[in-house]
Amino acid sequence: MSQIAIVGGHGQIALHLIDQLRARNHDVVALVRSDAHVSDVEQRGATARRLDIEKQDADGFAQAFEGCHAVVFAAGGGADGNIDRKKSVDLEGSLKSIDGAKLAGISRFVQVSAIGVDLPLPEDTDDVWRAYVEAKRDADVALRGSGLDWTIVRPGRLTDDPARGTVTLGDSTARGDVPRADVAAVLAESLDTGSGIGRQWDLVSGDTPIDQAVASA
Repeated sequence: MSQIAIVGGHGQIALHLIDQLRARNHDVVALVRSDAHVSDVEQRGATARRLDIEKQDADGFAQAFEGCHAVVFAAGGGADGNIDRKKSVDLEGSLKSIDGAKLAGISRFVQVSAIGVDLPLPEDTDDVWRAYVEAKRDADVALRGSGLDWTIVRPGRLTDDPARGTVTLGDSTARGDVPRADVAAVLAESLDTGSGIGRQWDLVSGDTPIDQAVASA
């Protein structure tokens, strides 16, 4: 059993991940910005710690990670069209999480990204979407060069459909949809088994059971 910190601990994937990790008898520290989110994560069996991603520095992140054995970066700047938050949360939040993990002596780091962010964007790409893609891309570049025991999971279009328990997972996949619950299950399987260190996976719905997909990818 280990203790796992989730940055963005009240996000939709994160809430599923808390359930998945607790079912595997891992302790979970959910890092949340608002007191209003504390009860939601605690009801799922996680320990809530306050962390303002945009205001805290790497030392503050390290303090929030105290006692943890792994970090999951699952935060996002939201869908409100705020370009600045794509940089301050999706990119800078990841960078501070990476630095905070190092300061805290944590080597295992799993990051939720997005499919296709390394591909060139069309010239007419919406400014907000461009900022989001570039933030995720740059965060992934930083993590790959961090020296940590990293895994990057890049899901396709996220849905709130019920978990299927089967996916397509690999270095590159065709674009597609995937339930958030299945994304969380892939994250949990990677953390629980230690699979995927040094790997970057695209993730969409498919026909392979998640444990087999993670083991073979």
